[in-house]
Amino acid sequence: MDQVRGLICILGPTASGKTALAVALAKEINGAIISADSRQVFRGMDIGTGKDLVEYKGVDYYLINIRDAGDSYHVAHFQDDFQEAWFNIQAQGKTPILCGGTGLYIQSVLQQYAFTSIPRNDNLRMNLLEKDIEELEKFFLSLPQPIGFKADISTKKRLIRAIEIASWLKVNPYEPINRHQHLDARVFGIQLPLDDRRAKITQRLEQRLAAGLIEEVQGLIEAGVPADKLKFYGLEYKYVTAFLLGEIDRNQLFTKLNTEIHRFAKRQMTYFRKMEKDGITIHWLDGRNAIAENVEKIKGCLP
Repeated sequence: MDQVRGLICILGPTASGKTALAVALAKEINGAIISADSRQVFRGMDIGTGKDLVEYKGVDYYLINIRDAGDSYHVAHFQDDFQEAWFNIQAQGKTPILCGGTGLYIQSVLQQYAFTSIPRNDNLRMNLLEKDIEELEKFFLSLPQPIGFKADISTKKRLIRAIEIASWLKVNPYEPINRHQHLDARVFGIQLPLDDRRAKITQRLEQRLAAGLIEEVQGLIEAGVPADKLKFYGLEYKYVTAFLLGEIDRNQLFTKLNTEIHRFAKRQMTYFRKMEKDGITIHWLDGRNAIAENVEKIKGCLP
């Protein structure tokens, strides 16, 4: 990936208001938004991923609805797609705004993440899928950690990929591409007090269920998306699929999913702190502020 310049990044945990802030900023500075969400790339997965396309209100967006549900999409794909979107936005004379909560994707372009070309190991994956997150974390930590390997283990899917990479590197010599040229980016993060974040997550889940989340997943299954693939996408798709298969009841669906989303938000924040330790400066914004106030704070930090 060639060195590129000029990027604003807005990150934060789920339900923190990233999209609304990015849209408001884009309108102020003639920007366009590049989504950094590992599931919003899939068509038909709208309610469960919180696409909320109506929020964009005329602002151009990229890397949303670019793959069919059931397809695979990995960080190496994101790196390539990001570069194409970035140049398209620059060619239009607009400012690229990277917005999302998938820390691995964000870091992969901010620091031109290596190791993405390491091949899949389907046999290993099948064995790992049977294990729970705690077992996977223990296994991952038992493997040698190569220099420069910044693993995202915030979800089971990413933890399995991290194990796959570390296992491959254990037995194969590998010289990663020179990744020392980083993006010239200004990175802003939205944070909320824990109680506020938890309340927003629970309220949003209630809204998504009322808006037809279960029906959305049912439609994906009827369209031929395998149930195991939906479960692999995690969170809403995992638990709603389990409900539709009769593995959990309606009350368990809400309780288990709500708990898992709270855990996911915590893992996201942990990864963002890790990004800071890896050398990425994040300017934190109070998510309780009015959107207009945070827009002005961002503009005040721009060159």
